Amino acid sequence: MPKKRSGGGLSPMQQAAKFLGVSVLAGAVMAGIALPAAGALGLAAKGSVKGFDEIPANLKSPRLSQRTTILDNQGGQIATVYSRDRTVVDLKDISPYMQKAIVAIEDSRFYKHGAVDLKGVLRALNKNAQEGGVAQGASTLTQQLVKNYFIEEAGDDPTKVAEATQQTLGRKIRELKYAIQIEDKLGKKKILENYLNITFFGEQAYGVEAASQRYFSKHAKDLNVQESALLAGIVQSPSRYDPVNDEAEATKRRNTVLQRMAEVGDISQKEADQAKEKPLGLHTSRPKNGCITAVKGAGFFCDYVRQVVLTDPVFGKSKEARAKLWNQGGLTIRTTLDPQAQESVQASIKDHVYKSDAVATAATLVEPGTGKVLGMGQSRPYGVNIKNDETTINLSVNHDMGGGVGYQPGSTFKPIVAAAAVEGGKPPTQEYSSPYEMTYPSPVSACDGKLWRDDPRKPTKLTNENEEERGPYGMKEATAKSVNTYYVQLISDIGICPVIDMAKKMGVQRADGRQIRQAPSIALGTQEMSPLTMASAYAAFASRGMYCTPVAIESITQKVGSEQKSLAVPKSTCSRAMSEKTADTISTLLKGVVEDGTGQEAGLGSRPSAGKTGTTDERYAAWFVGYTPNMAGAVWVGDPQHKRKMTSITIGGVPHDKVYGGEVPGPIWRDMMSGALEDKPAPDFNLIDIPDGDSEDGRGKGDRGDNEGNNGNNGNNGNTGQLIGGLIGGLTGGGAADGGATGGTPGGTTGGGTGGTFPTPTFSVPENLIQGQGNGGTGTGRRRH
Repeated sequence: MPKKRSGGGLSPMQQAAKFLGVSVLAGAVMAGIALPAAGALGLAAKGSVKGFDEIPANLKSPRLSQRTTILDNQGGQIATVYSRDRTVVDLKDISPYMQKAIVAIEDSRFYKHGAVDLKGVLRALNKNAQEGGVAQGASTLTQQLVKNYFIEEAGDDPTKVAEATQQTLGRKIRELKYAIQIEDKLGKKKILENYLNITFFGEQAYGVEAASQRYFSKHAKDLNVQESALLAGIVQSPSRYDPVNDEAEATKRRNTVLQRMAEVGDISQKEADQAKEKPLGLHTSRPKNGCITAVKGAGFFCDYVRQVVLTDPVFGKSKEARAKLWNQGGLTIRTTLDPQAQESVQASIKDHVYKSDAVATAATLVEPGTGKVLGMGQSRPYGVNIKNDETTINLSVNHDMGGGVGYQPGSTFKPIVAAAAVEGGKPPTQEYSSPYEMTYPSPVSACDGKLWRDDPRKPTKLTNENEEERGPYGMKEATAKSVNTYYVQLISDIGICPVIDMAKKMGVQRADGRQIRQAPSIALGTQEMSPLTMASAYAAFASRGMYCTPVAIESITQKVGSEQKSLAVPKSTCSRAMSEKTADTISTLLKGVVEDGTGQEAGLGSRPSAGKTGTTDERYAAWFVGYTPNMAGAVWVGDPQHKRKMTSITIGGVPHDKVYGGEVPGPIWRDMMSGALEDKPAPDFNLIDIPDGDSEDGRGKGDRGDNEGNNGNNGNNGNTGQLIGGLIGGLTGGGAADGGATGGTPGGTTGGGTGGTFPTPTFSVPENLIQGQGNGGTGTGRRRH
C-alpha cells in the first residue's frame, strides 16, 4: 500500500505513477470512443470495470442543494436552513478575478482542450515531480464537475458519498464519458459557472457566493484578486488550506495561485507580487444555518415548519421524497407566523418564566376560522446545549411533529364536555348535586354499546378543589368555579361517547398519538395533550363552532435554475364541530370564567375574552386556554419530565405555595394576548342568556331534582325533593324548581339547597317530609332537558 508523505500527498514517484495511469486511461477511453466495437478494451475482462458503451449516455445535472429561507406572514425573515450553504449565482455575478484564479490553478488549458487534456496530464506530472508535491491536478474542470455531480447526488448518505469518491478505474471511466458529454452539451462558460456553484470551499460553504460571504462577508462579484486567489486555492484541500484555522498555510497556497495567474498571463508579475504582500483580509461571517438562528424566539415554530414539510404527503408521497425536497432546499417559505403575535408570546414568557426555572412554559396562538398558527414559543430556548437549558423538543406540539408526549390539560377539557352535552340537548341551566366528594358513578355508557365500570371493591373517589365547593350547581356556576364533581356527573349522565365524538370534531387528540381512553375521568382532563391542540380546539368556540386544522405555511416557491416555481402547500380543512348556538353557549360560560371565576387574572379588561383554567392532580401541570373572537391561545406550565410538582416552587422569581391555572398560566396568556391584539379590532361574542338558576317555567329554585338526592350521604329520593321543593317554591313565589333535596348538605334535611335565592317559607314544613331517600348518588330525580 502506498505511503503518504508527512504533510500530505504522495511522493513524486507515486504521483508519476498515478498520473501515468490516468494518462493511459484517458488514451484508452479515447480509443474506446473511436472504436466502440472494442468495448472496454479489455478493461472489463475480469468484471472489474463496466463496458464503456454500457454506461448510460445521459447525465442529468443535479438540482443543487441551496439554502431555504423561512419568512413570517409579513415577509420578514425568520431563519435560513440548508443541508448545504449555497446560493447559486450566474457567471456574470462572479468576479472575473475569481473565474481566472480557479481556471489558472485547477485547469489552465480549460479553454483550449476538450473533456480530457492529455497535455495537461503530462504537464502536471512534470510540475508536481519538480516541486515534490501536488501543485497542479490532472483532472479537467469538466471532470471535476462530473465528480461533484455524483457527490451532490449522494447527499448526506455516507455510503453513496464513498461510492462517488472511490478511486477505482470504473469510476474514472464513467467520469470521463460524462465529461465528454457535458463538454458537448453545456459549453465552457456554463461548465465554469456550474463548477463555481457546486464546489466545496470549506467552512460549510458550497459554491463561491457562500464562500465569499463566509470568508469576506461580501458578494462573489466584488472579490478582488488576492481574495479570489485565496478561495481558488482552498478547493484542492479545504481542510489543509482553511484560512480560519491555518493562516500561514492558506497564505502560502494563495500566493501559489497568484503566481500561477501571472504565469498564464491573467495578471502581471508586478500585480502578483503586490498581492502576495497583502494580508488575507478575512472578514468572516458565522454560518447562519438552521432553526437555531431564528429571530423573535421562533426556533420552535421554524422546526414545526420543517416537520410539516417532512411529514405532509402534499410534499411527496414517500418519506424519502419529502426529505430530498427539504435537503435540496432553494425554497422560500412564507409562513402564517405573525411577527407582532410572536414578539408578544416571547415577551410574556420571558416576563413570567425563566429558562433556568425548574419548570417550563409553552404557548401557542392560532387564528379562529383559518387555523393559522400566529405564534409559538417556550421558556426553554431552541438549541442543543443542555447546560444553557436549551432543547430541541417543541413543547407546543404533538410527538410526531417534534414534541413530547403531551401534558394533562386538567379542567381545560371541561368545556369540551359541556359542548357535547349542550349539543346533545342538555340546557346550560342543567344542575347536579355536585358534592365536595363523591365516587365515580358506575356503570357509564361508552362507545359501541360498551359500558365503563368502576372497580366495586375500590371505588374511585374524587373531590373538588375546596371543601366549600358543594352543590347543587348549574352549568354556569360549575364552569366558573371549575367544579370537578359537576362535570363527572355530567359526563356520566350523557355518556362518554358524545364527549369522544365532540373531541374528534374539535381536533382534540392525545399528543402521543394513542386513542383517548373511554372513561368518565376524561372530563377532568386526564389525557395528555399539546398546547397547539388545545388552542386549535378552543378556536372552534371562537369561530362559532367551526373547527379548522392548524396550518403554518401560506406559500412556497422553489428556485429552479433562474426561475421560481410555486409548490402546493397544505390547506386548513374547516368543518362544523357544533352548532353556532352551542358554541355561543360555551363562550357565554367561559366569559364568566374570566369575569367572575377561576380565570379572573387572565382577563383582558375591556376586550371581550373567554377561557378556562386547568390544574392537574399533584400539580404537575397548569393551563390557561382562552380566546377572543379573533384569536385563540393556550399556555401550559409544568415539568416536561413530569417529575416536579408545582408546590413550594419559585417561577419567574415569584414564590408559590401551590400553582393554579389562573395564577401562573393565566397572566402569561393575558399578557401575550394583549400584545398580540394591540391595535386590532375588539369584536364581541354572540352571547346567550343563561339564567343564574331560574328556569323558563317560573318555578322556584328552592328544590332541584337534578341534584340527585344527596349522592348517597342520606339516601335522598330526588322525586320526593322535586315534589316538596316545587310545592314550596310555588307557594312562596321563589322561582323555578326541578326537584330534589339539596345534595352535599349533611343529613339532607335542608330543602332548597345553596347558591340561589330561596325566600324563607311563611309556614313550617315537617322535617321528615323533605328528607331524601335516594339511591347512592346516581339519582332518580327528574333531570331537565
